Amino acid sequence: MKYLKVLLLCVPISILGHYLEWNATLMFFLTCASIIPLAGLLGSATEEIAAYTGPKLGGFLNATFGNATELIISFFAIRAGLFEVVKASLAGSVLGNILLVLGCSIFFGGLKHKELKYDSQLGTFTATMLLFAVFGLSLPAVFTLNISEELISSKYENLSTIVSIILLSIYVIGMIYSFKTQKDLYGVEHAEDIDSKWSLPVSIIILALATVFIAIESEILVGNIEPMTKAAGIPEMFVGIILIPIVGNAAEHSTAVIMALKNKMDISIEIAVGSSLQISLFVIPVSVLISLFFTPMSIVFKPIELFLFGASVLIANQIVKSGRTNWMEGLKLVSVYLIAAVGFFIVG
Repeated sequence: MKYLKVLLLCVPISILGHYLEWNATLMFFLTCASIIPLAGLLGSATEEIAAYTGPKLGGFLNATFGNATELIISFFAIRAGLFEVVKASLAGSVLGNILLVLGCSIFFGGLKHKELKYDSQLGTFTATMLLFAVFGLSLPAVFTLNISEELISSKYENLSTIVSIILLSIYVIGMIYSFKTQKDLYGVEHAEDIDSKWSLPVSIIILALATVFIAIESEILVGNIEPMTKAAGIPEMFVGIILIPIVGNAAEHSTAVIMALKNKMDISIEIAVGSSLQISLFVIPVSVLISLFFTPMSIVFKPIELFLFGASVLIANQIVKSGRTNWMEGLKLVSVYLIAAVGFFIVG
């Protein structure tokens, strides 16, 4: 995290560049570099506040703010009408958490400790909930398979709204269940492994400032997506499903790898799988509901997004249930992610 803080220099530079109307490609990557440390600060501040509020309220804060960066970026993309970018970035977050984050954690942790062991029961419930999320997100696509996107966004608007409300309800009920049974459903128990370094007032101020600057940078980022993709020749799908999720989750990714290097694989799994569950049951439904205030966005994902979504969740289930893993399995996960990234870059 301390190395990522150097990128905070990009925040004032990117804001200056926005007002001076610098090149769209340069501005896109400057804002990406700015969001990475800001997202890390937001996550750290949330962890610090959780340490002062106790496990239950702390768990709620972690579950709520765990993917705040993705939600903020989604808000501005929805307002700009970039629905495919929004859905691609959210599907990409799940893909990145399970294949890239979990893969890198297992790979680097496995290289250091040869074999990594963890409680197979710890993430089983969360992984099962992810399967439910995949099923819930796939059904709208199945029902509207032969219907055009225009009709889905108008005539079948209620379908997306109802499915979103059901998924969000399951998220809330699952959170209540998590608090009452002490099951770490959303990957929040690792807060106790973070060394406290800020007072409560300082943590709240940092949380507020990080949120404000992420909102500013997200608006600049979204405004440069279309001109950047046209100027640089980078497919918009690649930007949505690969680049934006990496930017939003970079700090969290580094935490998962560090925990694996410390032989705390349980925590790495909590971060990767718990974050994926938050995206599936909270961020995606909330994004759909937010779109109702602008132009309604459907909850129907593309077949390739659903395929990768489902395949990565099935892989996560197998790994979580085994109770042990090694660096070779991590390499396989990262390889699958790289194949998908190359495919999206070349095919678009």
